[in-house]
Amino acid sequence: MVEKMDAFFESVAVPMERIPSYGPFHILYTLVGFALCGFVAWKLRKVSDKTANRILFVLGLILAASEVFKQLFYYFAMLDNRYSWGDFPFQLCSVPIYLCLVAPWLKPGKLQRGMFSFMALFNLLGGAISFAEPSGLLLDDWFLTIHALAWHMLLVFIGLFLCMSGRGGNRIGDYKGAAWTFIGLCAVAFGLNCFVQFGLGEHMNMFFVGPGESPIVVFKQFSQWFGWYVNTPIYIFALCLGAYLVFVLIYYLQNKTLPTRKKQPV
Repeated sequence: MVEKMDAFFESVAVPMERIPSYGPFHILYTLVGFALCGFVAWKLRKVSDKTANRILFVLGLILAASEVFKQLFYYFAMLDNRYSWGDFPFQLCSVPIYLCLVAPWLKPGKLQRGMFSFMALFNLLGGAISFAEPSGLLLDDWFLTIHALAWHMLLVFIGLFLCMSGRGGNRIGDYKGAAWTFIGLCAVAFGLNCFVQFGLGEHMNMFFVGPGESPIVVFKQFSQWFGWYVNTPIYIFALCLGAYLVFVLIYYLQNKTLPTRKKQPV
């Protein structure tokens, strides 16, 4: 059985010359993909809550199935039957696997809307940044490149669908729910990182919050100069600021006014 799995995944591992960043394919895929995601999200914006939950759950199943396949691909084809905890699916752009499978079953309320708003703001931001700086998408293997391109475009669609349908990221208070969800996930990621690093003696840096060094441009320099414990709050603040700017843009486009809280009566 193991030999058959080895043979199958090795056959899937087909090297390729990296597609150039900002070349014709990258630009065309990004523009067409974003336009298609926006068009489909707009067409689906008026579906019922039941249908929306079904859409999100199915997307969660697709993400989960493709991630399981990728983990097996790494294990058999890339790492010689060895598991790397550094590839565990709990990065910022991996979280929709879990949220799309869990959130649709929750009762409407702050917890569910916080999860929806997180995907509408933080994951939409993460997907957009990935296409703006595509070094993590355009790889030297066909399967990994196709997986990365499709995965991050799905994140863009999920984010647009949730905000266009009014289910997250477009009301006063949505940003707060999204930010608290993000901070909670950062805490879980940091706990996982510490457990794997100090308990199992292996490297893991989920969400890039430490205690390992961040691999992200600019933040990598902060980690080297000041340590991960200085870089982490700067990194979290930068992502929260980016998500807030996405929230302001979405809110303005839908309401033609900037988000402001109403003053409470004295």
